[in-house]
Amino acid sequence: MTLGHLLSVDQILPEMKATERWSAIVELVEMLVRLGKIKAADQENVLAALRAREETMSTGIGFGIAIPHASSDRVNEVVAAFGRSSTGIEFDSLDGLPVKFIVLFIVPKDQFQTHLRTLAAIAKFLNDRSVRERLGTAANPQEILSIFEASAATR
Repeated sequence: MTLGHLLSVDQILPEMKATERWSAIVELVEMLVRLGKIKAADQENVLAALRAREETMSTGIGFGIAIPHASSDRVNEVVAAFGRSSTGIEFDSLDGLPVKFIVLFIVPKDQFQTHLRTLAAIAKFLNDRSVRERLGTAANPQEILSIFEASAATR
């Protein structure tokens, strides 16, 4: 499961407004609700699942990357969003540095293997410095999506 398969142009925020971890997560979930990827009635439940995960340990994995994720019985398929911040978001990351790229995803409750594979694929993809550099300079959501799609084509 790659980001090229999970995202559309609409699910990419090229410049997030949030400056800290929780408001960034809320900003991305609200976008998914607006797009109909998450039902409005399920927003609080999904946010609670994400908050519970963040409270165990920050999903800021270092190198300017955060991957907030959770399982929920409120989604029937993997739902994802990508946000970028040129100024950086305080995320309590493992390396203490601000986050510039956030990939948020929610997996159906009963799909543990999908959850692990998705998390591993995203982390591996964003671990590539040249990918992060291209994402940082991409001009718009379409350009960002094409970076994700190019990665999907080479795997």
